Amino acid sequence: MNSTPSALRFDSEPLIGTGQVRHTRLRPARNSFAYPTYFLMLPMRSLREQPSATLARNLFGLISFFDADHGDGGADSLAWLDALLAREGIADATGEVWLHCYPRVLGFTFKPVSFWYCHRADGSLAAIVVEVNNTFGERHCYLLDDRHAALGFGQELRADKVFHVSPFCDVAGSYRFRFMRTGLHPNGGASRSQDSMTASVQTAAQAVARTVARIDHHDAHGLLIQTSVSGDLAVLTPARIRAAFFGMPLMTLGVIARIHWQALRLFAKRVPFFRKPAPPPAFVSRP
Repeated sequence: MNSTPSALRFDSEPLIGTGQVRHTRLRPARNSFAYPTYFLMLPMRSLREQPSATLARNLFGLISFFDADHGDGGADSLAWLDALLAREGIADATGEVWLHCYPRVLGFTFKPVSFWYCHRADGSLAAIVVEVNNTFGERHCYLLDDRHAALGFGQELRADKVFHVSPFCDVAGSYRFRFMRTGLHPNGGASRSQDSMTASVQTAAQAVARTVARIDHHDAHGLLIQTSVSGDLAVLTPARIRAAFFGMPLMTLGVIARIHWQALRLFAKRVPFFRKPAPPPAFVSRP
């Protein structure tokens, strides 16, 4: 493990990612877009042991993080996550937990999706929790682990779609997830089955730290929607907070406005509309 001060700081400090959101619908009418974005990547266990002076946590700020925006809306989102994993029989996620999420901007937020990367003490992945919010104020979590398939960065992971997100998509089919990350964790969070070449790339210089999360929606006819969020990672500093905020001061409103603008485009293209069903009876679904 690299023990230089810069690497140690990078492994324990909150990060900010700057990149793009991409979305492509293939059927029955093609519709695609790409927007600039920024997001947080937070080492939740490290922040419990040593709060960050830079991150406005549960406080107002240009960019801030509120625990109540996640899980059951309680005051300690990490405690919620640990309880969820314990209920699901995952007892070895005792290493770092990295949370990839949108921040609050001037106190406002909408988080279409957040990713909880739950590591074992040896750095390998024990679970990934994909936390999804829709515009109706509902929330659902997809829990991914290695019960049925290898779990690791670069691996394809699957889950049945059970939660309503868009009125232009039926609650049917499945998601195929792929997560990629470099330069963040001491051993890259590599899965036990990950090949040595990938592990070598993921232990590269901190300067190339990057994350990519891809979600492909398949229905009975094949691939329907491709979505990804990606970005370069850097330590969260006051200067980077100011740069992100003043570069996109209305990011939260922009996310909501773009969702509705794309809905209008789909409506104009006569894409079929589906009424919102009742939410799934279980808050967590698992392959």
